[in-house]
Amino acid sequence: MKIKANCKINLGLDVLRKRPDGYHDLSTVMIPVKGLFDVVEVEPIEGSECEFHSLGLVIDCDDEHNICVKAHKLMQSRFATGGVRITLDKRVPFGAGLGGGSADGTAVIMAINELFKLGLTEEELIDIAAELGSDTAFFVRNTPQLCEGRGEVMTPIEIPQLTGRWIVLVKPDEGVSTREAYAGVIPAVPAVSLTENLKAPISEWQQSVKNDFERSVFAAHPAIGHIKQVLLDSGALYAAMSGSGSTVFGIFENREQAERLSHLTPYIFEM
Repeated sequence: MKIKANCKINLGLDVLRKRPDGYHDLSTVMIPVKGLFDVVEVEPIEGSECEFHSLGLVIDCDDEHNICVKAHKLMQSRFATGGVRITLDKRVPFGAGLGGGSADGTAVIMAINELFKLGLTEEELIDIAAELGSDTAFFVRNTPQLCEGRGEVMTPIEIPQLTGRWIVLVKPDEGVSTREAYAGVIPAVPAVSLTENLKAPISEWQQSVKNDFERSVFAAHPAIGHIKQVLLDSGALYAAMSGSGSTVFGIFENREQAERLSHLTPYIFEM
């Protein structure tokens, strides 16, 4: 069974407060980017082991700690499912704020549910995926969602202003760890909610739709902030860092404007 595990971007990201469990309460809108994806193939095999193979981009962890393998172990512990062979064709840059790893882990959960005929409901799949990480639950629905709590509390949302627009993703060579991103954030509840700000025309988002990680990340990594300015100077209606970085995206009016940035990145897609 093959699944296209697409990535996501964050439209706005408010870090509201630190929780007693050490995590943070967030408010962010996640949007799937269907044009950029990993291919995850899951096949049942004899026994109970997980055979993991990867190709494409070189992954920066050993197989045992890959989220695909962790997803299999989680499903096996819950439902006593059998062994699988997982082949990951890695195309989404990692350490990029695009949720590529989260999408891969969720793809394995969804595939095992189908292959072993578990019949899990959407809510059950969301609960299981949330155990793997903060972004994983989003990929069960894989549609625009207001994500709160750690990211696992989701409410469907419509952003009609994005229809027909084009997105440019620029992944710089340097990365930003989640630990580093959170270390520089001062949690605060904004006076106007993210959902209210997103009701405005895209032309007004730059002044009101913020990513709380940008201030400290740009201070430590000026090249990432420079990319955002390049996108805006090139005509982006809106530009921001996705998640905890380091990818920066720009939303453009049309394909022609977006493709003027093809010298910077191959990641240009219709939304």
